[in-house]
Amino acid sequence: MKLKNYYDTGFISSKHLDIGCGFKIKNPYNAPKIFGIDIHNNDNDQIENYKKANLVTEGIPFPDNFFSSVSAYDFIEHIPRQLLIDKKLEFPFINLMNEIYRVLEPNGLFFALTPFYPSAEAFVDPTHVNFITDSTHKYFTHQTDFGSHYGFNGNFKEKRILKMHRKYLEKDFNNSFIMHLKWLGIRLKRKYSHLAWELEAIKN
Repeated sequence: MKLKNYYDTGFISSKHLDIGCGFKIKNPYNAPKIFGIDIHNNDNDQIENYKKANLVTEGIPFPDNFFSSVSAYDFIEHIPRQLLIDKKLEFPFINLMNEIYRVLEPNGLFFALTPFYPSAEAFVDPTHVNFITDSTHKYFTHQTDFGSHYGFNGNFKEKRILKMHRKYLEKDFNNSFIMHLKWLGIRLKRKYSHLAWELEAIKN
């Protein structure tokens, strides 16, 4: 049994996209059809349904409303907030959130797992350029209209925002009591390293 089961909502996806997937597509909602995007070449077709794209400067290469879920594991912290391209100021993080919203079907879910401030994991990797807090997601939800000032044109609804420790997420526990005891210890000691977003795409 894995600690991630503690967070399971029972949502079942029919078609899932994992962005920044590396060479293993994550499938948190057990979708029967899974797709992946990463910046690397897919040499010798190592992964099925894989597309190469640089999501800092490119859009997601799929049609509107194509997926019922999208995930990003340890990925959004690598997306710059601002970038000067051809002497024009761009907002790659805002653009990415627009793209995720675009490819999600109505009521589709976006799951992101990322190290967050003030944990050391947010800063030790020199390629981390987007520092996430436990309030960053509000720029992309109906709770505020802050994101629209910077070009966000979607509308996500907050489903769950969870704090956790990454090293226990994939760890196998012998029984549920030990798993829940470990989870309780994380909460009491406040030894969080990662933040999980689960956001629902609200569309007419």
